[in-house]
Amino acid sequence: MASLRSHFLLLWLVLVAVCVGLGLLFYIGYQDSAGVQINRVRENTEASCASIAHRFERSAAGATDTRSRTELLQVILQLVLVERPRIEGGVWSPTRGHLVYAFPTYEGTGLKRDVPQAEQSHIEAVTADALRAGQPRTDVARTSGEALVVSACPLGRPSDQLVAWTMGRASLAVLEARRTLRWALGLIGAFVVLSGAWLSVIVLRAAQHVRRVVAHLDDDRMLQDWLTPSTGVRELDTMLAAFGQHRARLARAEAQLREAQQAKARDQRLASLGRMTAGIAHEIRNPLAAMRLRAENALAGPAERQVDGLRAVLGEIVRLDGLVKSLMALVQPMALSVVAFELDAWLHGRVERLRASARDRGIEIRTSGGTGVARGDPVHLGRALDNLLDNAVLHATRVVGVDAQLDAAARRATLRVRDDGPGVPPDVAERLFEPFATGRADGHGLGLALAQEVALAHGGTIDHERTADGRTEFRLEWTWPA
Repeated sequence: MASLRSHFLLLWLVLVAVCVGLGLLFYIGYQDSAGVQINRVRENTEASCASIAHRFERSAAGATDTRSRTELLQVILQLVLVERPRIEGGVWSPTRGHLVYAFPTYEGTGLKRDVPQAEQSHIEAVTADALRAGQPRTDVARTSGEALVVSACPLGRPSDQLVAWTMGRASLAVLEARRTLRWALGLIGAFVVLSGAWLSVIVLRAAQHVRRVVAHLDDDRMLQDWLTPSTGVRELDTMLAAFGQHRARLARAEAQLREAQQAKARDQRLASLGRMTAGIAHEIRNPLAAMRLRAENALAGPAERQVDGLRAVLGEIVRLDGLVKSLMALVQPMALSVVAFELDAWLHGRVERLRASARDRGIEIRTSGGTGVARGDPVHLGRALDNLLDNAVLHATRVVGVDAQLDAAARRATLRVRDDGPGVPPDVAERLFEPFATGRADGHGLGLALAQEVALAHGGTIDHERTADGRTEFRLEWTWPA
C-alpha cells in the first residue's frame, strides 16, 4: 500500500514533468519564431539580389560606359528595393569599392545614401567570396540584439568585377521574445521549487499529525484532551472527530455489555439456585434416609450390629459434610487475592499434585506452553484447574492434555484441558456448569460449577467443545486490568 508521502511525491513529479514540457514548448516556440524571421529576411535578401542581377543582365547591353552603368545600377536598385521593405543594397567592385547604394524603404527621416559603416567590412567579405566563387552567396551573422543577413550576386561578365549585395535585419521582436522566454522559464522554475516546498510542508505537517494520533490511540484521555484542539487540516480534524465519536460509542457499548453480562450472570445464578435447591434436597434426603434406616436396624438388632450401623451413619455424615463444604464454597462471595505469578511454574505445580493418582489409573498428563507472567488469584484458579483435571482424568482412556497460553499485550490467559474420553452426554451438556449436573452416579456435579464461579470472578469465561480429533476440551479464560 502506497503512503501519503509517495502520493504527494508522485504529484510533484507530475508537476515537474508538466513544467519541463511547458519550458521545452516555450523554447521550441522561441527557436521557431527566431528561425522563421531569419528565414523570411534571408528569402527577401536573396530574392532582391537575384532580381537585381536579372534586371542588370537584361539592361546592361545598352549601357557601354561606366557612367551609364552606374546610373543604370542606381535605377535598378531603386526599382527592386522599393518593393522590399527594410532591405538595403548596393553594388561593389574590388577595384572601385561601393559604386551605388540604395535603401528606399528606410523608415528614418530623410534619405539614406551611405553604406552602413558598422557592417561594411562584413558586406565586402561576403561580396568578395561571391566574386571568387562566381555564384551567389548568403551569410547570416547573429548578434545579441539581431540577426544580420547579407546576400551577394555577381553581375555581368567575370571581367566586369561587379557584385550586387542586399542586406536585411531580423526584427528586434526576437530579442524581446528571448527576454520573455527567460522570464517564462524563470517563473516555471520558481513554481517547481515553490510547489515542491509547499508539498513538503503539507506532507511533513500531515505526517506529524498522524504520528501524534498514532501515539495517542491507546490513551483514554484522548477523547477529552486530544480531539478538542484543531490540527489545522480539515479532513484530518473530521477523521479525528469521527474516531472520537466511534470510541465514545464503543465505550458506551462496552459498559452496556458489561452490565448485560452481569445481569445475565445474576439471572443464571437465580435460575440455577432453584435447581440447586432441588438438588440439595435430593442429595441430603438420600443420606438422611440411609442414616435413618441404618439407625433403625441397629436399634432393632443385637448390640454387635449397632457398631456397624454407627460406622455407616458416620460415613454418610462425612459425605454430607463434604457436600456442605462444596456448597459453601460455591455460594459464598469469592474474595480474590490478585497477584502476579509465573504461569508455567504454577501450571506444572498443579499438575504434579495429580500426576501420581492419574498414573495409578493408567492416565498420562501432558503439559505445554504457558511461558510468562499472568495476574490472578492462583489459589482459586488452582482449585478450578484441579476440578477440570479431576474430571478429565476420570473420563480419559489414556491421555489428558493441559495447554496454557498467555497474551501479554491483551492481558489474557487461557487454560485448555483435553481428554480422550467418550465426551459429555447430550442431556448433560446443556446444563454442564450448573450445580448437581453430572453424568456420574458417584458425583454431585459441583466441580465444574465451582470452576465457572472462579472464571466469572476473574472476569473470564469457561466452556467446552468436542474437537475435530474427537477429544473433549474445556477452556478456561480470564483477563486482568492494566
